[in-house]
Amino acid sequence: MERVIIAGALVIVAVVAALLIQRRKPAAPTQPRNFDVPAQLDRADFAGADLPWLVAVFTSSTCESCERATAKAAVLASSLVAYEEIPYQSRKDLHERYKIDIVPMIVAADEKGVVRASFIGVPTATDLWAAVAEARQPGVSPEPDLGRGSS
Repeated sequence: MERVIIAGALVIVAVVAALLIQRRKPAAPTQPRNFDVPAQLDRADFAGADLPWLVAVFTSSTCESCERATAKAAVLASSLVAYEEIPYQSRKDLHERYKIDIVPMIVAADEKGVVRASFIGVPTATDLWAAVAEARQPGVSPEPDLGRGSS
């Protein structure tokens, strides 16, 4: 009789455990995260507001790839193109204002601050330079859509 009671208790414990396991909801699958690029910048927030073009690189000191992105973008500085690196640690205000959630982010904006090309991550130098050239002078690049998406 004792064995029957022990067996019955074990069955009840097993049934309760099975019911609890079935009631647990599985974790939702991870969702891809979309990062937004600002569509408009206030040129007064950046160096070279008097120049017709701005190439701005949003970075962070904790970002391993930011140095490569800034090296590729910095060479675009000229008498017509202002260049500025915007590190999170010293310009948190701009990262928050423009809702920069990922770095590196490179944006090329015209004299009105309209972002004409952008890259999230480190583009190839060829792609970056071609995208900025295309933004400045439409029709010069064989790939006119470079820098016009979430690349």
